[in-house]
Amino acid sequence: MLDNTQIERLEAEAVNSAKVRQPLYAPRKKIFPKRASGSFRRFKWLVMAITLGIYYLTPWLRWDRGPFAPDQAVLIDLANRRFYFFFIEIWPQEFYYVAGLLVMAGIGLFLITSTVGRAWCGYTCPQTVWVDLFLVVERAIEGDRNARMKLDAGPWTARKLVLRVSKHAIWLAIAAATGGAWIFYFADAPTLIGEVFAGTVAPVAYITIGVLTATTYTFGGLMREQVCTYMCPWPRIQAAMLDENSLTVTYNDWRGEPRSRHAKKVQAAGQPVGDCVDCNACVAVCPMGIDIRDGQQLECITCALCIDACDSVMDKLGKERGLISYATLSDYNANMAVATAGGSCSVNPSLVRTDGGAFSDRLAHFHIRKIFRPRTFIYMGAWSAVGIALLYSLLTRDRLELNVLHDRNPQFVTLSDGSIRNGYTVKLLNMIPEPRTIVVTMQGLRGAEMSVVGIDLPADRSFAVAVEPDRLKMLKVFVRQPADQVGSAIQTFKFRVEDKASFETDEYTATFNAPEIAR
Repeated sequence: MLDNTQIERLEAEAVNSAKVRQPLYAPRKKIFPKRASGSFRRFKWLVMAITLGIYYLTPWLRWDRGPFAPDQAVLIDLANRRFYFFFIEIWPQEFYYVAGLLVMAGIGLFLITSTVGRAWCGYTCPQTVWVDLFLVVERAIEGDRNARMKLDAGPWTARKLVLRVSKHAIWLAIAAATGGAWIFYFADAPTLIGEVFAGTVAPVAYITIGVLTATTYTFGGLMREQVCTYMCPWPRIQAAMLDENSLTVTYNDWRGEPRSRHAKKVQAAGQPVGDCVDCNACVAVCPMGIDIRDGQQLECITCALCIDACDSVMDKLGKERGLISYATLSDYNANMAVATAGGSCSVNPSLVRTDGGAFSDRLAHFHIRKIFRPRTFIYMGAWSAVGIALLYSLLTRDRLELNVLHDRNPQFVTLSDGSIRNGYTVKLLNMIPEPRTIVVTMQGLRGAEMSVVGIDLPADRSFAVAVEPDRLKMLKVFVRQPADQVGSAIQTFKFRVEDKASFETDEYTATFNAPEIAR
């Protein structure tokens, strides 16, 4: 166990200080985050590995859909206007599924923020994930915080040039891989990668790779925290999502203040002293360059690396962890009231401990039941309702569609025998990757018969036609009704289609026009 004087004190100053806020157009001050270790850092490693793995590897997954459909598990087929996601196939007219998923994502973001703060920003946001990846490269080449600061401040030497060129070259390679992985979602990945290196792919593919390479390199390697602070709107929106029971990364100054680097001398003088030894470890590891001890700030992405750094210091001092922790505003205020005797004095850490040194039973602690409150119930209910509606629609949707267009000019033709003929364009949409034989039938319109242009079949009230997989088949159909059967100038009837193999059906109500004199 160490005492306060034996703890390493880092020369770390908050770049984005809440006390001295930088002007909007002030030159950027570089941030050199120190490597952190602990449970939250390990969790971030895991999340980073999973998210990057999903992004880079998903286009290479295969999914057998039969001989008439692509076998890429996730594919946005712009040429044929399809979106494939494993066993799900989305057509353009079904884009509402994508819209529904976006609505669910938005509600889910509100739910997560209202419960555990900006966890999206701290763990799964692409900006955070790629900045973490770029920092891994930077530390591997240039060293940890002190080594990078020394290298940056030093003169340009051959060693510095080699290190910087190596770092930026790897950054560019990662950025190019990021741009390349993106285009693999829009075509067969094994085929496309060969065409990319052979130079035979369309120019738009190279443009897309170039743009995404530039943005990934710039945002992840050069701008970093500035993207979150200045470009992203979410830090400003989050205030509406948080309440007094939302978990956020909090410096518990009710036990940390007053800070002291020489606790024994201060205590010997009869003055109160908190647990914070002002080592600046929390500032040194922060990728946003803030001091969490200044309170809640819009720059904080709640990555919790400051918690890991502070916990490691508390372990060395033999003190309880949690000087910096996830806490709710209600718990913080309750504990601050204990530490200040209801606001009658400044923070006195002795008020939160018993004579034996343990924390007082009067202190508030987070309980899981605080997550379940009206706001989160509303979010969970809305999220579930949208999800159930989408799932039900997906499971019950039709894979066979019928659409009919009536000829406008002429609306009807009187044949030589006096019968009336109307023309229709019948569209049969087969939305599965297998061929189908569809039976088209008329319902209603007494005495009428159908004939199909291009199909050598006698006029009848039904006919069968083959439809290719994932294709739209258009038929020119004439409906003829004898003059003595015409009941009125406008009659309604139905076209009905049925797949005899799956028994899937669809119907369309059409009109049959005739001259007034025929009534």
